[in-house]
Amino acid sequence: MDKLQRYRFNCTLTFGDIYGQVIAWLVVLLISLAAAMGLMGARQPLYALVSVGLVLVLSLPFLLFAFVTTLVNHIEFVTVDPVEDKAKTTSSSVSQRPAQAAG
Repeated sequence: MDKLQRYRFNCTLTFGDIYGQVIAWLVVLLISLAAAMGLMGARQPLYALVSVGLVLVLSLPFLLFAFVTTLVNHIEFVTVDPVEDKAKTTSSSVSQRPAQAAG
């Protein structure tokens, strides 16, 4: 037990990873709104509102599932070498000292 490994949490998710999902969901919404407009023209406003609500309620869980699985796929746990980590922290603490007034 004296050799405990340390891990660093690293998330590599970028907006480009979910951009396609957002575009696909917007296309689904626009298609449902077009269908609702067609139903409004056919003098069936109740069916139009129900169809838009149904599309929203049914598509949101799929969108949430896609976002969560994409996020989970971009999470990494990287092992950290204690000696290397200590060297990095000492070098970074030296380079990040606050400015002092001259005088």
